[in-house]
Amino acid sequence: MAKLEKLLQEVLSARSDQNIRFSDLCKLVQALGFQERIKGDHHIFTRDTVEEIINLQPRSDGKAKPYQVKQVRSIITKYRLGLEQP
Repeated sequence: MAKLEKLLQEVLSARSDQNIRFSDLCKLVQALGFQERIKGDHHIFTRDTVEEIINLQPRSDGKAKPYQVKQVRSIITKYRLGLEQP
């Protein structure tokens, strides 16, 4: 969980949008309570309490696209999402 918390802080800080790994961003979005559906290379995430749909695709180097990291950050802050503590 500490790794996801660190990643969440990294996404929220907006300092390294270009260096977020795609697989890590997908894990973070799932940990925030989103359900994943995969269609080709599109990873589509939905959550009942969130209006927006998150649609992520990896870059060829395995990193997340910076504008998609920005979209995820916007949704996290808009809905005040956080990681669930057990």
